[in-house]
Amino acid sequence: MSALNGTKPIPRDHGKIADFILFSQREFLLNLSRDLNKDNISFAQFFLLSYLATSKELTMTDIARKMGHSTAAATGLVDRLEKLGYMERTHAIDDRRKVLVRITPKGLDLVSRLRDELQDRIADAMEETKTSDANGFMSAYRQLDESVAAR
Repeated sequence: MSALNGTKPIPRDHGKIADFILFSQREFLLNLSRDLNKDNISFAQFFLLSYLATSKELTMTDIARKMGHSTAAATGLVDRLEKLGYMERTHAIDDRRKVLVRITPKGLDLVSRLRDELQDRIADAMEETKTSDANGFMSAYRQLDESVAAR
């Protein structure tokens, strides 16, 4: 695997990146989990809502595949979120047997609010970092993102 500048990364750098990811998860996702508990939803449910926020509508099979669950388990997630008013089911016009799931405005509001709170926490953390370090990190992230998108 090549580093962003075209040279082979030093193996210890992989460990540093792994430590950074673990620290970031601990720092940001624990706060997200607390926020999710206030709204009485799980991280898996939020993941599904976040995914649906960027999709028009999905079938139950699509949801099961995306979540890595069986269709029955995905149905349970959808049932709970539907009862809370965060998503809704409809039937496909061309095939009434096909169930389609989409996020509701209430679900979009939840995803937006929690994403904004996470973004604010990241901004606070970046402000505590030296400007040159933050700029270097963001530059490396953009290059990595472009590399992944090109695949």
